[in-house]
Parts: sequence; structure tokens; C-alpha cells
Amino acid sequence: MQNRQITLLIAFLVCLFVCLGCTETVQPPPINTQAEASQIRALLDAQVGDWNAGDIEAFMQSYWKSDSLRFASGNGVREGWQETLERYKTTYPDKANMGELTFELYDVSVLSASAATVFGRFNLKREAPLEDLTGLFTLILRKKDGVWVIVHDHTSA
Repeated sequence: MQNRQITLLIAFLVCLFVCLGCTETVQPPPINTQAEASQIRALLDAQVGDWNAGDIEAFMQSYWKSDSLRFASGNGVREGWQETLERYKTTYPDKANMGELTFELYDVSVLSASAATVFGRFNLKREAPLEDLTGLFTLILRKKDGVWVIVHDHTSA
């Protein structure tokens, strides 16, 4: 009986070592962070172009079209794509109020294949009597269905 237990123990240990040697970690493909950051910069450049064309609807296409979108600014928090769109339309009812937008991107960080952050400054030049606006923003982006979208926007003027 003892020989049988020793044989089983040896067989178990051999199987264990073989299995441990066979395990291989499957790594996801490496992220080309430069290419992803370029896609994000292009998305933000398109936003600037849409804004400066007076097209808030097109500007909003960079945002996640979801009730879970969050937009925070000095005057409160908006939850959802539609609520954020309405906020933009109310705050910037016409091209004169929209002015001319530029972004200064200080940092575009690709955190993973599906997550990134952007930190920057917006500048909004407007004709008198409207005041120019400037402020900082932090964006959280997610890659959804192969496309980067803004899921959280925190902007301070």
C-alpha cells in the first residue's frame, strides 16, 4: 500500500511540474500609444473644426452617446449625452456666443488599449461685447467599437 501511495505522489508531482512548465501567459498585443494618441488628437482637432463651423451637433459626436456620459463644469454636472448637448445649446445659442475655439493639449496619456486621458486648456475668442473664455479641462476617453469617445469631461473656466 505504501508503494502505491508513493507512486501516486510521484505521478502527481510529475504532472504538477509538467503543467507548471506548460503554462504560458497570454499577453495582449502591445499598444501603439503614439498611434492611439494621434487618433485622440485628431478627434479633438475635429471637435475644434466642428465648433468653429458653428456645428454643436457634430462637435458632440466625439462624446459617448450614453446616459452614463458625465460633463462637469463650474456651473454643475450634467449626466448623459442629451443633457450635455442641451447644456451646450443653451450656453452657446449662436455662432457669436460660440466664438473661435482652440485647444492647447498639455498631455495625452494612453493608459491601455481602451482608456486614455487628456489634460489641456481651451481658449474661446469672442467678439465684443462678449468676453473671451479660457480654462482647463481633463477628459477621460474610452475606445468603444474601435473608436475613441469622451466619457467624462471636467472643464473649469
